[in-house]
Amino acid sequence: MSYNFLPYEPEQMFLLPPSLTEWVREESLARFVSEVVDELEREGRLAAFYARYRADGWGQAAYAPRMMVKVLLYAYCTGVVSSRLMAQALEGDVAFRYLAANQQPDFRTLSDFRNEHREALEGLFVEILRLCREAGLVKMGRVALDG
Repeated sequence: MSYNFLPYEPEQMFLLPPSLTEWVREESLARFVSEVVDELEREGRLAAFYARYRADGWGQAAYAPRMMVKVLLYAYCTGVVSSRLMAQALEGDVAFRYLAANQQPDFRTLSDFRNEHREALEGLFVEILRLCREAGLVKMGRVALDG
């Protein structure tokens, strides 16, 4: 009997590495987050995230703050708040891999970045919500929990 299946070859080698941008749809949330953070950096609004790092090139290399901000923002937008779950997503979720350019900071690095930049992140979230409101993506209101 001859089945008519598409080829399935998990061990197939690529001649050229695939681009992660090809695996993430143009209208996806990951692309939106990436574009917003890139625009904020071009405008100098991410300067607070760079203040803790040395500008002379000395010391051990750190992950780019722009990448870390993208990962954290996307994680929060998708309901992932645990650093350990973020680290797992950086290994197995295409959108996270796209945002991190296939880099995989561990959970402790993500947690430390979040703690060291708490104030800057809070300000950034408010700014991004304003941008989303201006773009008509969200409605601002009050949320009350009784508890």
